[in-house]
Formats: sequence, structure tokens, C-alpha cells
Amino acid sequence: MLLAAGKSTRMGMPKQEIPLLGVPALIYTLRAFEQAESVGRTVLVCPAGQEEHFRRLAEKWNCAGKLEAVVAGGETRQQSAAAGAASAGNCHLLAVHDGARVLITPEEINLAVKDAAENGASALAVPVKNTIKVINSDGFVTETPERSSLWAVQTPQVFDAQQYRNLLAAADGDFTDDCQIFERAGVPVHLCRGSYANLKLTTPEDVPTVEAILQKRSRCK
Repeated sequence: MLLAAGKSTRMGMPKQEIPLLGVPALIYTLRAFEQAESVGRTVLVCPAGQEEHFRRLAEKWNCAGKLEAVVAGGETRQQSAAAGAASAGNCHLLAVHDGARVLITPEEINLAVKDAAENGASALAVPVKNTIKVINSDGFVTETPERSSLWAVQTPQVFDAQQYRNLLAAADGDFTDDCQIFERAGVPVHLCRGSYANLKLTTPEDVPTVEAILQKRSRCK
């Protein structure tokens, strides 16, 4: 399930179609899931009213082979996830991925799926490099967590499909990622080592960095 229904307020324009080396950003994400052996089919969640547009876009770039459904998202990430999960059909594991993480690779997707099959729930993540500070409402530091225990979580995050649907339906509040839903329910989530290159396309400053990584990958093929 690819979540691409965000309003892109920090980017200033719809980031799903930002050209990266001449290719719409979302196409890179779709390609990775098309090529991942562990993925049987995909569901794309897009802005309401643009379902047919995004299906045609995937077909134009030959990324619709596994695309089972294109559905409208909601006002929040949670609502969009619920819409996508409802359209995913009968499956054992459900991978939830942020469509703006365009640098995800098929190998990383396979790794997360394998880890979820072994541990019940899994997410890609990387150890935090910087020292992190906790501050109060006035901006003063209150705590410095031990860096060795801190990881920056990424997507895909992979869960037992039925358990995910049940917990999502019962969740109270709006969560920034799906691991939190499992954490609140007391269900352990295992983190597997991802890549620092699995960046999220969020602001205009991210575009040159993402393009540089894409160019490097194309030269290495």
C-alpha cells in the first residue's frame, strides 16, 4: 500500500509528480514495488478525485503491472491508510509505504517483508547519527537521550494485514506512522536496518539530494 494522498504543504507543490531526472517522483516508488519479489499486488492511495489520473500515470510509465487499485485518501494519514487497507483485499502481510520515499529499493522492501514474516511486525530504520535533545515548551533542553538507543524509522512498515486493519479501526488519535498504532496496543514492532539513502521527499531542498542519488545509481547499473 502506497500512501500518496498528502497535500505537500511543505513542498509547495504536489510532490507526487515533481520531475526527478525527468521522471515523476511517484514512478520511482511504484517501480520499486513492481520489482520487489515479495510484493504480490499494490494499492495506491492518492488525492480524492485524481484516481484515474494516477492510474493513467502508472500505465504510461509501465508501473501498473501489480497495481490492483487506486483509491482516494482522506483528510488525515490515518484515514488514507484505512482507505488503502480496505482495498488491499485478502493478504497475509500488508506493507505500508510513504509514496514520498522515492529512493526505496526492491531489496529493502523484500527485507522488511521477510522481517515481518519472522517477527510479526517490522519497519525499516537507521541508527540516529546526531545527538538528540528533548526540549520543553519554552525551548529549553530537558533531556539528552542515549543516542545508541535511538533509531529513525522509515517505511515500508509491514504488519499482519488483519491485525493492522483491526488496530487501525480502533486507534484513537492521529499517528505519524503506523508503528505507533501497534505500540499503543502493546504489540512489539521489530526494526530492521535500512539505508540512509531512503530519504523522504519533503521540501524543495530535498530535490537536488534525491536526484544526485538517482544519478549515482544510474551510473552504477
